[in-house]
Amino acid sequence: MFFAQPEEIKTEVFARLPEHLRVKSRKSGWSFGKGNDSLHSFLEGPSFDRDGNLFVTDIPYGRILRITPERQWSVVAEYDGWPNGLKVHRDGRLFVADHKRGIVCIDPRSGEVTPVLEHVRREGFRGTNDLVFAKNGDLYFTDQGQTGLQDASGRVFRLRADGQVDCLIDVVPSPNGIVLSPDEKTLFVAVTRANQIWRLPLHSDGTTSKVGAFITLSGGLAGPDGIAMDEQGGLAVAHCGLGTVWLFDRLGEPHYRVRSCEGISTTNIAYGGEGNRYLYITESDSGTILRAAMPLPGRPMYSHAAD
Repeated sequence: MFFAQPEEIKTEVFARLPEHLRVKSRKSGWSFGKGNDSLHSFLEGPSFDRDGNLFVTDIPYGRILRITPERQWSVVAEYDGWPNGLKVHRDGRLFVADHKRGIVCIDPRSGEVTPVLEHVRREGFRGTNDLVFAKNGDLYFTDQGQTGLQDASGRVFRLRADGQVDCLIDVVPSPNGIVLSPDEKTLFVAVTRANQIWRLPLHSDGTTSKVGAFITLSGGLAGPDGIAMDEQGGLAVAHCGLGTVWLFDRLGEPHYRVRSCEGISTTNIAYGGEGNRYLYITESDSGTILRAAMPLPGRPMYSHAAD
């Protein structure tokens, strides 16, 4: 099936990782297979707090970075981990899906790192990737590791507010970004290696069934990575390796293409800025945050656990 060519939206560089925060003197095991043993950084997981500060992760060097509304950078935490997805809790704490350590919580004032969920039933994770809060405080997250079409054993979990853990699905070839629909009856998951967005209906008993491919993409050197939901139910999809963010309506029809002005590693996204009218994009290879003005006001659904 073919759609009309999406209208293009331009981006600008909002902020660039300062030279003094670019790592030059050490290597990271995370960069194995990336073709570069000496990454200066790899930014991911953009998320805003209530004061307009933008937090991002630096996966290979275990850093959480803060960018103020004035575009000043600082290191919030640096620890032995590979932090990827990040969301800000309603109380200001930072919850992180860490490839090495599972789900961790970080105090943005002190930088203290506290384990939240390191394993399930004595089994470690393959490598947690991204996460999203529901209104009631339940936390959904993806466990990606090195899964792909050769090993479709990636998983999606729910950590309930009462501490119970449910595995919703365990046959996903590279589960990555994750969001809830506005009514919280559906979970959307970016399946990177299949170049798809999957739709997971959520039932009242905590299970899912009739999981389907909601959107199928093509091209790029990786696939769909981070995703974000606007208040109308539209889905924004960061297509890593294509230098693009696609904007789909609630039925999955593409309307806009946000094209990177910097590089093709468009890994993750967050709505923010005045009136949440801007989309912020991590372009990871260059260490930059891009920004694009949206055609209609939008905002991320449930960045905070609850209001």
